[in-house]
Amino acid sequence: MENRNNLDGIPFKKMHGLGNDFVVIDSRYKEIEPSNLQIKKISDRRTGIGFDQLLIIKESKHNDAFMSVYNANGSVVETCGNGARCIAKIIMNESKKEKVVIDTLAGPITAWENSNGLISADMGKPSMDWRDIPLSHEISTINLDLRIKNLPPGIAINIGNPHIVFLVKNLKALKIDKIAPQIEHHNIFPENTNVEFVEYINKNHIKMRVWERGVGITQACGTGACAAAVASIIKNLTERSLTVSLDGGDLQIEWLENNNIILSGPAHDSFNGITNDKLNE
Repeated sequence: MENRNNLDGIPFKKMHGLGNDFVVIDSRYKEIEPSNLQIKKISDRRTGIGFDQLLIIKESKHNDAFMSVYNANGSVVETCGNGARCIAKIIMNESKKEKVVIDTLAGPITAWENSNGLISADMGKPSMDWRDIPLSHEISTINLDLRIKNLPPGIAINIGNPHIVFLVKNLKALKIDKIAPQIEHHNIFPENTNVEFVEYINKNHIKMRVWERGVGITQACGTGACAAAVASIIKNLTERSLTVSLDGGDLQIEWLENNNIILSGPAHDSFNGITNDKLNE
């Protein structure tokens, strides 16, 4: 029987969206099931390849591909906005289709290349229902006070995965590496959460820094940018179309009248490679 945990000699592609970086493995032709330990080894930026998320392309019964997502700590992720845009680029390049549909655990994502050369993805409808995020008990999700010193109440949102957004006056003044871990693992989030800190610039522009669940501080986060935009809009700070500036660059977000969120940004190839047997247990 084929060993699906054997990662020796497996081709991979390194990609990123604004520095939010991925190792992409195509398992449509050879089934791959990496162990938690292997994922951690690959993610190591000194002894492995290094990534924020591992993306595995699989066959889909209904659409163009299925995307499995793993964080650097080995945990499973429901979806990934920047990752979906990278996978869509791969599938569009090989199929020559103008629009593709990528299945995820959170549901299908339709993606296409827009007129500006950016990859756009329809991330679906956000939810602020406490059960969808999920939270441990019923509480207001648009004024969620975690009682953390010098931090205002947050806005909890599900964009296929859980987020909490804090609207702050000065991003530079925040010690995110000190504050964010206690938020990620707060007992109100039974599945932990991604954390976004947002500074208002103008009606069409916000700045954001992100702490990703199971990873830490990253250069960008697609679903996080969507959550930040939704929070800014429901608080009447911004219009429904805006730029979100992150450490790695800008993403464009549009919250349509049908409540679907469109995420647009670049998707880049970094390099290709082959894994070796040092990744095997």
